[in-house]
Amino acid sequence: MLIILIIYATTLFLQYWLDIINIGHMKKYGTKIPEGFEGFIDEAVLKRTHAYTRERNSFSLVESLFSSIVTLLFVFGGLLGRYTSWVSSLTGSFILQGTCFFLFLSYASSLLSVPFSLYSTFRIENTYGFNTMTPKLWLTDFVKSTLISSVLMIITLACGLWIVQKSPNLWWLFAWGFFFLFSIFMMYISPYVIEPLFNKFTPLESHDLERKITTMMQRTGIRVSRVFTIDASRRSHHTNAYFTGIGRTKRIVLYDTLINKMAENEVLAVLAHEAGHWKKKHVLKMIMIFEALSLARAYVAFRVLKSGILAETFGLPGNFFAELVVLAFVFSIVSFPATPLFSALSRRHEREADRFAVGLAPMPEALATSLIKLSKDNLSNLHPHPLYAAVYYSHPPVVERVRTIRELAAHLP
Repeated sequence: MLIILIIYATTLFLQYWLDIINIGHMKKYGTKIPEGFEGFIDEAVLKRTHAYTRERNSFSLVESLFSSIVTLLFVFGGLLGRYTSWVSSLTGSFILQGTCFFLFLSYASSLLSVPFSLYSTFRIENTYGFNTMTPKLWLTDFVKSTLISSVLMIITLACGLWIVQKSPNLWWLFAWGFFFLFSIFMMYISPYVIEPLFNKFTPLESHDLERKITTMMQRTGIRVSRVFTIDASRRSHHTNAYFTGIGRTKRIVLYDTLINKMAENEVLAVLAHEAGHWKKKHVLKMIMIFEALSLARAYVAFRVLKSGILAETFGLPGNFFAELVVLAFVFSIVSFPATPLFSALSRRHEREADRFAVGLAPMPEALATSLIKLSKDNLSNLHPHPLYAAVYYSHPPVVERVRTIRELAAHLP
């Protein structure tokens, strides 16, 4: 147990150290306007970016420290054993016990996160002009998301625990298969059932832009069923666009904030980048990697739980659900070294999508200007520490991306 605590403390120290050196690096170089960003970024924007990034990072450190303390108290302070005994007293059913065990834990986690969510939304995001959400809308979203997650958790937990009960030696395989199929099912129904509960989707008003989007996508083999705008401005001024749908037929969703802030060619360039992800099968590759790792984790969990080593090491009463919690804690520590590997893979995919977009978009320079505008509007850190970016950044730093895009565009025939 002591070894696990030392490894956990070391992991936390590394995470906090990376945050600190990243802020220090931005403080040192953050007032320098990158080459090619002139005319878009000025000193005032850089100062706001520095202040926003520093405040967000400081807030994240406090939130992470609080979460770590609560986790350690729960797992190592005796609260897990007491909680397990209390849930066990409610019912003798294995499935009902497990469902209540994890459902109540999710409620506790959600309630503990409320003060941080409120501060982030109505203090930090409000101060820097991003938040447009009202307290009423925040509460409505919270209630809706809690109800939906409760229903989904009850269904998946009940089915998963039924599999464990009926197949004690192969539950790891059958449970993995069930959760995989359920996730695919959710990918199909979420755009049509869940997302409309939170946002209003309306057809794109500009028929000319829709025609240009459809024509561009047809060149890649993507059939566009519809192009919608989403009322994201009700909650935030942040911008985005995404595809939904599995297979060749896609539904394209554009944030209304993106439409309002970008020129047509920039919108097309952003979508060309997303088309690059589909053409290069990045989503499929990531699903395959994630599911392979999930299967491996399920098997490891089965072997570890069967050995009883967790109950012996942590002094647990041999409860299946309590041991799963401890195992998830251990997995979170063990998986941290893989973070830079997945970040590097993600950055590789982003570079491939950028290269594809340069050849597809009507005006390649529009991809560069769209990224500059996004970084300005979102107050993105233009000078991250290289080590911090290597560990955490899923996209190459925006200055590097813009420079690469312009170099690729210069060599187009």
